[in-house]
Amino acid sequence: MPPPEERGDERVLVGTEFADDAAVVRIGDDPTRATVLTVDIIAPLVDDPETFGEIAACNALSDVYAMGGRPLFALNVVGFPDDKLPLSVLQAILRGAARACARAGVAVVGGHTVRDGELKFGLSVTGEVAVPEILSNRTGREGQALVLTKALGTGFIAQAIKHGHAEPAEVAAAVGSMTTLNGPALTIARGFGVTACTDVTGFGLLGHLRNILRGSQLAARLDMAALPALPGALAHAAAGRVPGGSKANLAFVRPNLIVEGSEEPLRTLLAADAQTSGGLLLTVPEEQAAGLVAALRESGGQGWAIGRLTAPSATTPVGTTVLEFAAEREA
Repeated sequence: MPPPEERGDERVLVGTEFADDAAVVRIGDDPTRATVLTVDIIAPLVDDPETFGEIAACNALSDVYAMGGRPLFALNVVGFPDDKLPLSVLQAILRGAARACARAGVAVVGGHTVRDGELKFGLSVTGEVAVPEILSNRTGREGQALVLTKALGTGFIAQAIKHGHAEPAEVAAAVGSMTTLNGPALTIARGFGVTACTDVTGFGLLGHLRNILRGSQLAARLDMAALPALPGALAHAAAGRVPGGSKANLAFVRPNLIVEGSEEPLRTLLAADAQTSGGLLLTVPEEQAAGLVAALRESGGQGWAIGRLTAPSATTPVGTTVLEFAAEREA
């Protein structure tokens, strides 16, 4: 973590310097404990309001897990168009959020609602973390493996839902992923030497990986064939059901990408797809990656080793990701 003089306040252990998922601050006299603070609010991705509330809560709670912490308390944050929707919709959203928070052991202790032209919902979350266990974008190490804990493609599926093209099984798989808490995956990763972590959300895999690379002063290589996709995600992307945010993500990171082999544009776009309540991106010693993936799957979760962190060089400067595709076959 940065020294106090760089942070401007000795109570702030992790601030805004490297786009970490939450703030970590010291409150009180115990130097071994810290408080994790975050807020996240999203627009609906699904039609059912209770499911939306559960997804939004899981999405917000994830930021605390990404810092290595444990969420404790939450406040509801609502933008609600009461001239367009009945209050029963808001009540259903709050029920869904409360269900997710109960699963996480989080107490919902209040909130705030404002009139808004469009529906939005999220949580402000307070958690705790032991100072030696803080994970951040600064703590990746050269040679570590990159492990991802959820499949990609929620942005594509959300577009398909919006336009009436998503199959029920595709929706079910995406909702199942987005309503899965990231806490159990973090707990398992602790046993495999994890040193850095982020959750893959609005900036996509490539954007969030870039934050780790800039914070840790490293580069990376991704095995593009290893990237997992939700059922139907690539087909919807091929049909043009791609959120504007995903396109913007790819345009933003493209200057920091190097393609090796024969690029598959849909898989590159998958790596940039804007996720909601996505998985954790973990850095672990390379020799621990297979064990971590196996442990995640044995627990009923998911896991894939998708690449590794590398030292920067003249051709791959800090922040660069090399996308490894299979070489084009000769005719």
